Amino acid sequence: MSLGTLLITGAAGMLGQRAAADAAAAGWTVVGTDLGGAEVELDLTDAQATASTVASIMPSAVIHCAAFVDVDGAEEREGVAFAVNGDASGNLARACQMIGARLVAVSTDYVFDGELRGRPYLESDPTAPLGAYGRTKLAGEQAIASETGDYVIARTAWLFGWPGKSFPDTMLRAGAARGEVAVVTDQVGSPTWTGHLSQALVSLASGSITGVVHTAGGGQCSWHELTVELYRQAGLDVIVNETDSTAFVRPAPRPAWSVLATERAEEGAPVLPDWREGVAGYLAERGDQA
Repeated sequence: MSLGTLLITGAAGMLGQRAAADAAAAGWTVVGTDLGGAEVELDLTDAQATASTVASIMPSAVIHCAAFVDVDGAEEREGVAFAVNGDASGNLARACQMIGARLVAVSTDYVFDGELRGRPYLESDPTAPLGAYGRTKLAGEQAIASETGDYVIARTAWLFGWPGKSFPDTMLRAGAARGEVAVVTDQVGSPTWTGHLSQALVSLASGSITGVVHTAGGGQCSWHELTVELYRQAGLDVIVNETDSTAFVRPAPRPAWSVLATERAEEGAPVLPDWREGVAGYLAERGDQA
């Protein structure tokens, strides 16, 4: 028996594909939208098209995975990033409000400045994005909250999955090709596997909690520690040298501390497994697990 119709935006992307599969397995009738490669083609920056498409599908809930995710590109194209991450999220929220659909939207650790130390960021901590990507994602959060009441903002961090481009994929390729890599130790976060996040999003779609929730992999590590664990589980003998972020100057600033945890578990916020379990799941998907 179907739980109802679930609309997934960004359905052709790494997270959207996984969410669609997990939602279908959970009993939802899934409809996916994207700019291409999905069942329904939809430009969410077009408010009228968004409203009419959502009204024609009449979903019970929406999982909003579509986003401008090029962190460095956002510094040069903030207007475009704002249209996709900010305006489009408001358009979708307004369309959901019009038909009474629940909205679950994915956001990011980049809404924080990374200056907090000693404990994870919680939902009640003040936001202070460092760069354009974080500003535009925060604008999307605010637009959603202003347009509808039945919403969840699911913030996550250091997302990786398969198939698709992600840090583990890059490091596995680099390690196999070179046998030695250098990875930063001064950026710490909560790596999150799409397989864990997707299931959390699907559960939130049928839940009742509203507002902001943090949905990142359990625990914390540096990019260096993540790489060491990745190679260990993959059975690769690769030298992982330590370096820091000054060796990799990039257009967009990154928060040095991206550890997220939830203070809302008793209200129904999902708690994701440890990030190491995510690495294992990722490698099993790829067929690279030792």
